[in-house]
Amino acid sequence: MSTPAAEHAPGLASADGVAARARGLTKAYGSGETAVLALDSVDVDIARGRFTAVMGPSGSGKSTLMHCLAGLDSVSSGQVWLGDTEITGLKERELTRLRRDRIGFMFQSFNLIPTLNALENITLPMDIAGQRPDQKWLDQVIDTLGLRDRLRHRPSQLSGGQQQRVACARALASRPELIFADEPTGNLDSRAGLEVLGFLREAVDGLGQTVVMVTHDPGAAAHSDLVLFLGDGRLVDEMARPTAEAVLERMKRFDVIRRQHDDGAPAQGD
Repeated sequence: MSTPAAEHAPGLASADGVAARARGLTKAYGSGETAVLALDSVDVDIARGRFTAVMGPSGSGKSTLMHCLAGLDSVSSGQVWLGDTEITGLKERELTRLRRDRIGFMFQSFNLIPTLNALENITLPMDIAGQRPDQKWLDQVIDTLGLRDRLRHRPSQLSGGQQQRVACARALASRPELIFADEPTGNLDSRAGLEVLGFLREAVDGLGQTVVMVTHDPGAAAHSDLVLFLGDGRLVDEMARPTAEAVLERMKRFDVIRRQHDDGAPAQGD
């Protein structure tokens, strides 16, 4: 279904472009002695036309990073850009329009409207915005995701994997600049999860999209071109051309370092 990222000419041609970036990105919750620093001066570039996975232990800041890059959460300090547009400081109405027009979202919960059929769920964001879909692109997305014979079915008539495919199609339908996926396989069995990951890979290789996925699963991360590792709110490592085994080994190393740190013992590599 998908091709190796290195063989995808459109992705390589656009690899010099940056879909999103952050400089000095800091996010704190609360204030004073009770403040929790979720992100600590993070600098990151998200390459256009690539599949980037973000990993880290619970509390590392990976979901907060995604929310800040997507304009879903405000930042305490630093700057965030979507393409050439700085989104930090935008008013809520401007952010809403930017998210609607330029970003696609996939979440662990499918967030489908139960009274609408699959096609209506796919085109819902554009319908709300009063926009007509590009029918050629929409047909390509529907056929790529294998949904042609499910378009008139409501969510209750679809399996979990099919519902997530509908959510994937909805994220792709408006041809956004960037797709954010937050644990998109979390509510799926292993077979359906692999299917959805294959479709995200195909969105990059076959449709030229840019995907950022937050995950805790090394197997899911292995579908990406690059894995970014977060620890204690900082970007601590990255891995190109990941394999599940290499990602798991890297995560185990972080766990050892963290346990040593929590125990007050000196940790090699700290």
